[in-house]
Amino acid sequence: MEVKEYAKRLAAANPAVQDVIDRKETIWINDRLLPVDLIDGLCQLVVSDEDIADAEDRLARFAPYIRKCFPETEETGGLIESPLKCIPDMQKKLADRENVNIPGMLMLKMDSHLAIAGSVKARGGIYEVLKHAETLAMEAGLLTREDDYARLADDEMKKFFGQYTVQVGSTGNLGLSIGIMSAFLGFRVKVHMSSDAKQWKKDMLRSKGVEVIEYEDDYSRAVEEGRRDSDRDPMSYFVDDEYSVDLFLGYAVAAHRLQKQMEQMHITIDKEHPLIVYVPAGVGGAPGGVCYGLKRLYKENVHVFFTEPVMCPSLLAGFASQRYERANVHDFGLSGLTHADGLACASPSGFVTRIDNNLVSGDLTLNDDKLYDYMRMLMETENVRIEPSSCAAFIGPVGLSRYPAAGEYCRKHGLTRERLENAVQICWATGGRLVPEEIWEEYLETHL
Repeated sequence: MEVKEYAKRLAAANPAVQDVIDRKETIWINDRLLPVDLIDGLCQLVVSDEDIADAEDRLARFAPYIRKCFPETEETGGLIESPLKCIPDMQKKLADRENVNIPGMLMLKMDSHLAIAGSVKARGGIYEVLKHAETLAMEAGLLTREDDYARLADDEMKKFFGQYTVQVGSTGNLGLSIGIMSAFLGFRVKVHMSSDAKQWKKDMLRSKGVEVIEYEDDYSRAVEEGRRDSDRDPMSYFVDDEYSVDLFLGYAVAAHRLQKQMEQMHITIDKEHPLIVYVPAGVGGAPGGVCYGLKRLYKENVHVFFTEPVMCPSLLAGFASQRYERANVHDFGLSGLTHADGLACASPSGFVTRIDNNLVSGDLTLNDDKLYDYMRMLMETENVRIEPSSCAAFIGPVGLSRYPAAGEYCRKHGLTRERLENAVQICWATGGRLVPEEIWEEYLETHL
């Protein structure tokens, strides 16, 4: 593929962009990163602390319904939340294999094991579906905030929701979260899936009564066609992964949940004990919301990096070029094809690349072979299964110790050797719970 002129100009000024064009693993450091307080007013105009609190309250209202319908949420009282796990054996083996020092405590945020949808998309996707259902029911006079939301499981409510359609474009995990939750509530559901989507995810959706529409093209085409189809139907609602504030809010709620978990584990986050987080990124909705929530909570004491495949670093392209959603990995001579199906989005979310423009610390890329190697390593050391896309997160702590640009970032932002030894580094696992056993066997035998 031909490299566009704007990409060539960027590469001449930034070695990380040249690495992208050369299909090399790299780290891009965000030179537009600003203290949160400097941009607080602008951020709150778009997504305020009150908006995030409102999303938390809404999820609490739905907890009785979730608890009634999904017994696996009994322990959490109907809240869809995932474990936070120390992974010291993985930390040691990862450091040994990559010949780096990984300081501090390495942890795994297991959104791979979230109830119902088994991925980070259970946060934003399920939240947006629940909010839509609440809005429709309240407008129809069938629900008030004072009601026990468990009544949404009644046949009367399912019949009511059956008048409406929910649609979404997806490479896989968002489609699962939207499809499973919407169908359970009683909505008709259409999931428009790109060529990158795994067959087992399509099969699972169809088993839930979801209509799956397949495209030979990439994610952008699936979203475009889904949006167009939904616009033609006044009874249809489109969940827009590229621009949805509601999706973003569902992800942002994760920050306070994580804070509570760390408090229960007696983990302190402050200047002397920084938090460093690595989140695999596709179009950007989930990592963008997680980043935003964490930065609003911990400010300069948290450093959030996105991780992407070498062949499809769309967020890196959007941030580095400042072209946002107009950036495309094809412009950098890349195919956009990757084994990390959940990260196979050629262009990033314009909303996320704008709102996180001054908040994200940087972006790291990795080759696809490491997705499977890291997956096997985690299973061997910690007996935890996460899907290959999720394993992109492990390039984070490796890259932070390996690249000179990362060392310069640490010096600039006060991450001294002593503070890094006190740090908590979190790899955010984005999916895996619903993977069928036969697919795990395929993953285990995949060596690139």
